[in-house]
Amino acid sequence: MKRNKHILFISAAVTVAFIFLNACKKEDAATKQPLAFSHLDVPSGWPAPHYDYSTNKLTEAGFILGRKLFYETKLSKDNSISCGSCHQQASGFSNQGHSLSTGVDGQLGKRNAPAISNLIWQTNFMWTGGVNNIEVMPLSPISNHLEMNETIANAVSKLQNDAQYPPLFNAAFGTSTINSQLLLKAMAQFTGMLVSSHSKYDAYTNGEIDLTTNETNGLNLFNQKCASCHPAPLFTNLQYINFGLDSIFNDPGRSEITGMAADSGKFKVPSLRNVALSYPYMHDGRFATLEQVLDHYSHGIVHSATLSPLLNNITPLSVTEKQDIISFLNTLTDETFINDERFKNPN
Repeated sequence: MKRNKHILFISAAVTVAFIFLNACKKEDAATKQPLAFSHLDVPSGWPAPHYDYSTNKLTEAGFILGRKLFYETKLSKDNSISCGSCHQQASGFSNQGHSLSTGVDGQLGKRNAPAISNLIWQTNFMWTGGVNNIEVMPLSPISNHLEMNETIANAVSKLQNDAQYPPLFNAAFGTSTINSQLLLKAMAQFTGMLVSSHSKYDAYTNGEIDLTTNETNGLNLFNQKCASCHPAPLFTNLQYINFGLDSIFNDPGRSEITGMAADSGKFKVPSLRNVALSYPYMHDGRFATLEQVLDHYSHGIVHSATLSPLLNNITPLSVTEKQDIISFLNTLTDETFINDERFKNPN
């Protein structure tokens, strides 16, 4: 009898412990979920974001809708590709291994699909700055005939006729009637949350770890030779420059936006966060490796009328210097970012 009472006591204790732990888990989930989906964490020491969500309140429902739309193939003419087709999380939301983006019907785009992160700090988007607001950024690939080749009106109609979407829009914006403005606001809630700030370099600057000797040497060299165009913490100065790739510009670059000959051959300085994952490099993906990029800046610069003054009189890098710089660039890979469950395709 005493043995049975003892067994009953243990059983009851285990049951109570299970209920308590389960309740704690639910409480933790309830506490953490809003932080995970609707709290924008601006890293310490970073500048204030350019886009602040003041007219597009960041919510869990809006983020979830925006994520679904980012991976939605119905935004393309033949329902075959999504934004996520060319911007893949595992490669820092770039199109690793593809020189040019691939659109509907297998058409090759005009330029390399850049990595996307930390977008709310940017004032202009795309290689030539043809878009000046994160909310309208998706319009360019959606409407481009070499990419998704769809009209925004048709995209909205397809979503409205998909039983999944009206409830999702209602949860995010209080209406089941879908329009282009709400579609774009939802996508901005997702893409704006793609903040990459947890690389080895960030841990180093926060005083959490030390860099290796090679990485430290690379950081010092980077600050001397590269940081004028790629300053921390964003690792881009957000400017448009001629990188010395060509003397004849088959792609006019920034001048197609401004109409100014002085902008011929100029392209946006890309961020170097997660750069080890986002190969190939340059606007046309001409360089397959970081070694080739450094070889270009070391001894391959082509002079032209619009070449950036920063690239005049470059001192060639030694083999060891190139290796050290690459060691440092590898510290900009953000494993937390590329594995973040919030950003994965939910479909």
